[in-house]
Amino acid sequence: MAAHPEDRHVMGQGTESSATTSPADARRIAEAFVQARLAGRALGAYPGRVPADLEGGYACQDAAIALWPDRVIGWKVGYIASNRRDASGDDRLVGPIFGAMLRTAHPGTITEFPVFDGGFAAVEAEYVVRLGADAPPGKRDWTAGEAAALAGALHVGIETAGSPLATINQLGPTVVASDFGNNAGLILGPEIADWRGPALESLRCETWIDNRCVGRGGAAALEGGPMGALAFALARLARRGRPLRAGDLVSTGAATGIHDIRAGESARVDFGAAGTLHCRAVPMRGGAANAAC
Repeated sequence: MAAHPEDRHVMGQGTESSATTSPADARRIAEAFVQARLAGRALGAYPGRVPADLEGGYACQDAAIALWPDRVIGWKVGYIASNRRDASGDDRLVGPIFGAMLRTAHPGTITEFPVFDGGFAAVEAEYVVRLGADAPPGKRDWTAGEAAALAGALHVGIETAGSPLATINQLGPTVVASDFGNNAGLILGPEIADWRGPALESLRCETWIDNRCVGRGGAAALEGGPMGALAFALARLARRGRPLRAGDLVSTGAATGIHDIRAGESARVDFGAAGTLHCRAVPMRGGAANAAC
């Protein structure tokens, strides 16, 4: 199983957790994260009481989505280690991907992406689903097989994880959920041919940073595989009143782990026959909205 941020860190000492996250609290937390992201500046501490559960984290996320000056074009899925799950029992969480933060990888080029000075930044090898049809209205429970039937295409990609808060993963999944799921963009690569059936489990990849291999894995490294992650996203987002639509992208999880990266470092992910993606972290200038345009 690939390493995940929730596996690597523990709750920070002295952090106060909120039994409930009121709408006013959620909006204040959302405003702080949105303002920091738009300004391209780091946050020295969590801007409020840490949500006690994922419901509270998603309340902050929903408030932030409403404030963000862009539309959601997809969602990232992140794994939650068994010892960090709340009463919901969810083994994953979701966060939005915005249109201006989607970058398309072109053969033979290096895709640059901005990182927060003093914040968190990482790259993750991803298998990305593009939905071929709208999710049926009202359907809130999904199997991996049902999810696969809704998938129109499968791409390789790199999630550029990022937050103004350097300690976001140390503070746990509820904090990750509250700040866009710790997502700062998606680099979308080519479509994978003939991926359905047994071929899906055979997909392999490895991640390199500055010519150093930092992780190996593939579709089988994801709990339940990419379609299990898609099934979770379909169910969780339906329950949040955000059903997935045709054309939406779902980044299904870190297939080789979460790999910290700093401005000036380069990464590549080798997806075998599906190709190799190259990217470089650069300092954020003028804030996330300007950097994404």
